[in-house]
Amino acid sequence: MKHIEATMAGTVLNILVQEGDNVKAGDTVALLESMKMEIPIESNVDGVVSEIKAGSGDFVNEGDVLIVLD
Repeated sequence: MKHIEATMAGTVLNILVQEGDNVKAGDTVALLESMKMEIPIESNVDGVVSEIKAGSGDFVNEGDVLIVLD
């Protein structure tokens, strides 16, 4: 199973995909806010979103799984 992790600690502003969506490597799938900056989170692999583990307003740490792909 593949997954997309937070690249730094911050607050999830928005998850840009839904379960069942196809994503390709390089697609922006979420936005984090850290130190008053918006940080785009990109997929590093191709896949289909099977589970979203974080939502808007959630605080995440670097390395936390945001999205699971099949």
